Amino acid sequence: MKHGLALLASVLSLVAMSAGPARAQREFLTNDEIEKIREAQDPNLRLKTYLFFAKQRLDQLQQQIAKDKKGRSLAVRQLLEDYQQIIDAIDTVSDDALKRKVDVTLGVGEVATTEKTFLAQLRKIEDSHPHDLDMYEVSLKDAIETTSDSILAAGEDLGKRTATVTAKAEEEKKKIESLSTPEQLKEKKKEEAKVEDGTPKRKPPTLYRPGEKPAEPKP
Repeated sequence: MKHGLALLASVLSLVAMSAGPARAQREFLTNDEIEKIREAQDPNLRLKTYLFFAKQRLDQLQQQIAKDKKGRSLAVRQLLEDYQQIIDAIDTVSDDALKRKVDVTLGVGEVATTEKTFLAQLRKIEDSHPHDLDMYEVSLKDAIETTSDSILAAGEDLGKRTATVTAKAEEEKKKIESLSTPEQLKEKKKEEAKVEDGTPKRKPPTLYRPGEKPAEPKP
């Protein structure tokens, strides 16, 4: 699956890196949308907000297809790529919440239902064979594949999915540690020791506002 923000900063960077050099050149959210994501601290609300943004992209996409203006292919391709990165972000938010044992049953359920509608819209465009389809066919197929994968993930048993994402995170952690230099590992142990001694650990980059905190995980 193509996984591209429980913490907005981490999601934006992860999605940009996984999207490849071509898509990393431009931001897939507007400044206003980023602000709304900041405000949606609860993962369920954040998922709903991302779904709204994805719907907007598809609405704009359908308008472009209906107008059939000359030179529209670039706009269509950009909308498809932005849409795909939003879906990637949805999956990342879901996985991050599950790792933190936050209940996202409502949000994931809405994702599964809404994305089925998105998939039908994308396939309808593909089946209509627009005359300039060759200009954005790859982006359209990628969007369809990403949506299909996201639907499968949203329909998976949450307990099983939690175990999967947790195991994957642990595997990635071990891989990073195996590639770290002795000095880096030593520094990491110092940071961990500070936590045990009661000294605050250096916080990772975040786009939370001063005083804002992530939702507390349920026991």
